[in-house]
Amino acid sequence: MTTPLRHATRVRTALWPVLLLCVGLSAIVTLVAQPAPAPGPKRLNVLLIMADDLNTDLATYGGPARSPNIDTLARRGLRFDRAYTQYPVCNQSRSSMLTGRRPDVTGVLSNPGRNPMSPHFRERLPNAVTLPQLFRNNGYVSARVGKLFHYGVPLDIGTGGLDDYKSWDIAVNPRGRDREMLDKVFSLVPGQFGGTVSWLADDEGDDAQHTDGIGAAEAVRLLERFQRERKPFFLGVGFYRPHTPYVAPRRYFDMYPTTGIMLPTLSADDTAREPKAAYRRATREQDAMTDAQRREAIQAYYAATTFMDAQVGVVLAALDRLGLANDTVVVFTSDHGYHLADHGLWQKPSLFEHCARVPLVIAAPGRARGTSTRSLAELVDLYPTLAEMAGLTSSDPLDGRSLVPVLDAPDRSVRDAAFTQAYNGYAVRTDRWRYVEWAEGAEGRQLYDLAADPGETRNLAGAAEHASVVADLSARLAAYRQR
Repeated sequence: MTTPLRHATRVRTALWPVLLLCVGLSAIVTLVAQPAPAPGPKRLNVLLIMADDLNTDLATYGGPARSPNIDTLARRGLRFDRAYTQYPVCNQSRSSMLTGRRPDVTGVLSNPGRNPMSPHFRERLPNAVTLPQLFRNNGYVSARVGKLFHYGVPLDIGTGGLDDYKSWDIAVNPRGRDREMLDKVFSLVPGQFGGTVSWLADDEGDDAQHTDGIGAAEAVRLLERFQRERKPFFLGVGFYRPHTPYVAPRRYFDMYPTTGIMLPTLSADDTAREPKAAYRRATREQDAMTDAQRREAIQAYYAATTFMDAQVGVVLAALDRLGLANDTVVVFTSDHGYHLADHGLWQKPSLFEHCARVPLVIAAPGRARGTSTRSLAELVDLYPTLAEMAGLTSSDPLDGRSLVPVLDAPDRSVRDAAFTQAYNGYAVRTDRWRYVEWAEGAEGRQLYDLAADPGETRNLAGAAEHASVVADLSARLAAYRQR
């Protein structure tokens, strides 16, 4: 059964818009007329695919979540094993990644509150040229399907969310049956869905009826149009899963029997929740979950992940079918990582590795393929990387570094540290260490030797033998905050 579209946001444009409504299981499309670019040499296209709230529990990273299509993409490109978000919350991370600026520069340090359109990076940076806008300004068709800039999920599905109208020629806002089924969703906090743990196995709908399935189909239609019109394109495809509520067709849940799901073991620090600032986002309802509920929630998250992966496959298959793969750089990533009861935490944000680390795969014609790199990377690096590969230059200052040298030689590095922040905390990740300061150390410090302790079970910040490491990394954080 299809459901009519209820919410639509007209994307403002500098030129005239034509609004196209696809009713039923629906998508909203905004088109902006632009003169056709003059013929010239073939240009490198960009396909940027983003998941929402996806951690590195994917099969290609050795995790339990089945991700055959992302795995295939990794075999065609370079998998970054140590890539990090600038801020493990949706709005902050996406604003930073798409502007190429760090959160303290964008001024986006929270998700929207009572004002659903604020904070927006253009409040602080009104003249910023975003990554897709750079391509648009240089003769590319710039298009978006789904969530690239921030949306509140699930309530903003089908709207433009906190979009940036200067970035796109075409904006598509899919909306499927998952948006209409909130009354059936189990939630730890009844009536709340996005900010707490919630899930639903859909016993009736198939992939094509869900928002991400509709988004994948819309992305395919755009690829067909770009191939037919022979226009260079920057296409951003933003999937909404596995963000809560973890909703997917039942068959994806059946792939993960709860009897086979192992719950993480907590360290003494996790049990004591020291330092307290590191565990501030824990909630009473999450602490009250039974082991059965924890397993069901993890099952649902992995089900939503594998469902999302299937939609990635739909888009990549179209890219191959249309003969566009050899002229297109494909990037797959997420806005941040995610807790699934590890450290006794759920969702985000924190400054532990599992929340700060993101999946990142870049498959580019003529570059490294079928391998991985331990080179440190940040999401803010994507802007200069894609600009360099396309031969474009930004007039804006950028905080990231191009990863092209790593794509050419995966054993190289372009940075010796990656930085992540969350509320009053800052973290630095080096080759060996993760160091965190809360309120510049006044509310606690954390130091983990990730070579010996990848699960971050032993906080070494107070150990005398590591005082010099703490001093060095503390100085690096101070310099980062003052830059």
